[in-house]
Amino acid sequence: QVQLVESGGGLVQPGGSLRLSCAASGIAFSVYHMGWYRQAPGKQRELVASMSSGSSPNYAASVEGRFTISRDNAKSTVYLQMNSLKPDDTAAYYCNAQWIGRQYWGQGTQVTISS
Repeated sequence: QVQLVESGGGLVQPGGSLRLSCAASGIAFSVYHMGWYRQAPGKQRELVASMSSGSSPNYAASVEGRFTISRDNAKSTVYLQMNSLKPDDTAAYYCNAQWIGRQYWGQGTQVTISS
């Protein structure tokens, strides 16, 4: 069974940092394109960052320069380092794995940035 399990969410103040992790199982992790999405209540789901093995990452304009996506294929884990956090970053963050058009999703982890 495929599982994507996020962790690392929480409550932080503006300007703070968080590091999200997504541990995958049941897939050949290294061949999958991995991404982080987020969705705030009443808003459309947004692609935050994504990358494949051996490629340069892609970022949403709203997070570029503040967030860094990375992956450790040996651990089947993808990370999202989030710095200089803003209230607008508040959302549920979801891990996504894609391969040949197939998508798997994690359960989400809540990130809340206080005002």
